[in-house]
Amino acid sequence: MIDIRHRESGEVLERVNADTLEGADMREMRLANANLSGLNLRHADLKNTDLRSADLSGANLDHANLNGVHLAGANLSGASLVGAKLGAEHRRDAADLHGCDLSQANLSHADLRRVRMSECNVRDARLERADMQGAELSESDLSGSRLYCGLMIDADMRRAQLQRADLRDAHLNGANLTGADLSEADLTTGREDGFAVINRASLRNARLNGTKMAGIWASGTDFSEADLSQADLTHAVLSGSSMRHAMLDGTDFTGVELVTVNLEFANVSQARNADVPPFKQNLR
Repeated sequence: MIDIRHRESGEVLERVNADTLEGADMREMRLANANLSGLNLRHADLKNTDLRSADLSGANLDHANLNGVHLAGANLSGASLVGAKLGAEHRRDAADLHGCDLSQANLSHADLRRVRMSECNVRDARLERADMQGAELSESDLSGSRLYCGLMIDADMRRAQLQRADLRDAHLNGANLTGADLSEADLTTGREDGFAVINRASLRNARLNGTKMAGIWASGTDFSEADLSQADLTHAVLSGSSMRHAMLDGTDFTGVELVTVNLEFANVSQARNADVPPFKQNLR
């Protein structure tokens, strides 16, 4: 028998009739403010469990079922959630991690589709090959996080902090990155034949200072009013994209076709290696 206690009062919240919590059936338990720090919960079934404000720091949740779990305000710093299932086809069935501390957590290969992760601390976390399609990550801090080959198609990442994030070979098609900070982030590729994609994404008013985007695919992407100072866009595909009013001081456009790019009122004169067609008007 395992007693699960309140992290502050020590009160017993639930009892699990088992010798270990690995693979345990903990569905729909009421574990708000529980102390589960450092415990082994691999393959546990926590579907629809209430874990709001629980302490799961350093816990092992690899391959656990967390569909519909309530984790708002929980501490998951340093926890391992490799291959964990938190996402779902419909948002109502996905986990709620609003305001969680996921700093230095390992979420690689995790299912995070349509999960609510807004206003979370995800600094220096591992999210390699995680599926975050349609996830809500607005105003979360993902600076220094590893998102290599992550799927963030149609994700809501408004005003997210992604400074120095590893986004190589990431898929951000249709993502909303309005007002996000991607300064010095890496959106290049780690493979000889690979590329990152942000087609039809919104990067309006985003910070892209010194961002590495060589070879990126960004067709129909909105960069209007974004700060792309010192960004590397060499050999990027920008067909149909908009850079109206964008800051392009020192931006490298080597090998970029600019015929269909909207550059109105952008400071193209300060860009590097920009082959601007003579018919373009309203340039600065």
